[in-house]
Amino acid sequence: MPFGENWTEIEEIKAPAFDAMIRRAGWHFIWVQGACSRRGFGTTEESAIHQALARALNGIARRFNAAEFESLRIKHYPGFYVANVTMQARKIQQNTSLDVSDENSSQALLAR
Repeated sequence: MPFGENWTEIEEIKAPAFDAMIRRAGWHFIWVQGACSRRGFGTTEESAIHQALARALNGIARRFNAAEFESLRIKHYPGFYVANVTMQARKIQQNTSLDVSDENSSQALLAR
């Protein structure tokens, strides 16, 4: 599903606390290597951040169902702002490891 307009409703939860919540529910919070960084441009800081955040979340592969905010950098130029957001892909699931068939399919598609 594409990133919606309600991004201000995202609640900040530190990764270790979130991991503990997921484990108490009997699920697993899988840490995956690979960050997704995207830039956004706007006439205000807020609009640049919103655009960068939306692009970064949409850049996370669909097989991952969660993302961890890593960093935000904002630069101001005359008349506009540039925001750079970095997100880490994560997966919440019941089993303890990523599905190998998903990994192999993704790598095979990238090799083409």
